[in-house]
Amino acid sequence: MAVVLALSIGLHWAFLQSLAWTTMLVDNLATSSFSTALQRTFDGKHPCAFCKAVAEGKKSEKKTATLFQIKKFEGLSVAVAISVPPPALFPKIEAPSTSPEAFSHPPPVPPPRAA
Repeated sequence: MAVVLALSIGLHWAFLQSLAWTTMLVDNLATSSFSTALQRTFDGKHPCAFCKAVAEGKKSEKKTATLFQIKKFEGLSVAVAISVPPPALFPKIEAPSTSPEAFSHPPPVPPPRAA
């Protein structure tokens, strides 16, 4: 499942491009210093064959992805009115009392004894 998700969002191109840059860096290190090899690898002016193949693959994938057009959903052309009648009878609910007597509780009978 993870592989399919990675392929669907294009992570394979990032992996292949990283592999191409690593290969280019190793090849450039064989002939020049680290800073020069690093600059030559990532400047974009000296792409290797692998980088060119990855770029072509990305372009061809983008072209096929844009061929599909999304059409607007029109829906129904006839308006439909739905009405729900209210229930005939509502049960009567009384509000609780707010008097102080309603909140007081009598002491327990008989009173508790200390043992």
